[in-house]
Amino acid sequence: MKKENQRSTLFIYKFIVSVLLLIITFVIAMVFGAADTSVKEVWLALTSDASGKNISLIREIRLPREVAAIFVGAALAVSGAIMQGMTRNPLADPGLLGLTFGANAALAITIALFPSANYLSIMIACFIGAAAGAMMVFGIGAIKKGGFSPLRIVLAGAAVSAFLYAIAQGVGIYFKISKDVSMWTAGGMIGTSWNQLQLVVPVILIGLLISLLLSRQLTILSLSEEVAVGLGQKTLLVKIALFIAIILLAGAAVALVGNMAFIGLMIPHIVRAVVGTDYRFIIPISIFVGAAFMLVADTLGRTINSPYETPVAAIVSIMGLPFFLLIVRKGGSMFS
Repeated sequence: MKKENQRSTLFIYKFIVSVLLLIITFVIAMVFGAADTSVKEVWLALTSDASGKNISLIREIRLPREVAAIFVGAALAVSGAIMQGMTRNPLADPGLLGLTFGANAALAITIALFPSANYLSIMIACFIGAAAGAMMVFGIGAIKKGGFSPLRIVLAGAAVSAFLYAIAQGVGIYFKISKDVSMWTAGGMIGTSWNQLQLVVPVILIGLLISLLLSRQLTILSLSEEVAVGLGQKTLLVKIALFIAIILLAGAAVALVGNMAFIGLMIPHIVRAVVGTDYRFIIPISIFVGAAFMLVADTLGRTINSPYETPVAAIVSIMGLPFFLLIVRKGGSMFS
């Protein structure tokens, strides 16, 4: 009992640190960019009805963009954590296992066949595409007994992702909408509007809530399915609910910013190294660390080659690929 209380106290401290990290990165993201703004102007934009060129820029362009970064980072980090727990695969990530490329392919098909489709229709298509991509990967992995080995799942994910990417590109070329598809799939928060956030944020919040409510069950499931069944857990229902959460989180993220790999891979491993293997601790901390990471990546994208934009997906990939190779070499044990 005493040990459990100590763990809870330590978690509270770590949780507070993660919240402070998010606040600091948010302030930095709001201040720095192509246009010079001050902390005072950011404060006035957020807390008063003051007007001015910089204040309008902060409210209408920078603020919705950084809010998008917060929710996308949280969504991808948590969906990656759930996938790693469900599959017991240290390499699981929505961007590597077909979900985001499935959403991209569905997005391209929707733009081609229904050019007047509204944002809600595109978001629903992304959910369907993400689910289809995941089912293809896990279907291939389940063909042989013991098919959910990390290597086979990653290979299946790479093959399915390449196939779905080819579909998206082929649709873009055939229907002459490559530019429109590329604008979505480049991965970034450029042009994010409050109308888009009104649709996407509630979906991500539902996905995060499901994840938090099932974090205890996910911890048991991550040990082994036999243990979960032995403890009376209805594993099929838990897996279905968690799968729905993954689809909501990954699909909403792609609908907002396009393809974004490696965040769902990196953040859960980093958090696991800090808080341990209990998903009751991993998921809430991943929400804040993932959001902070995405804010940093977006800030770098806006400032490295200012006033030009560097694609956020490229920045994330530059940081994520070495991390991926490190996990492959260590077999995931380094961060568990």
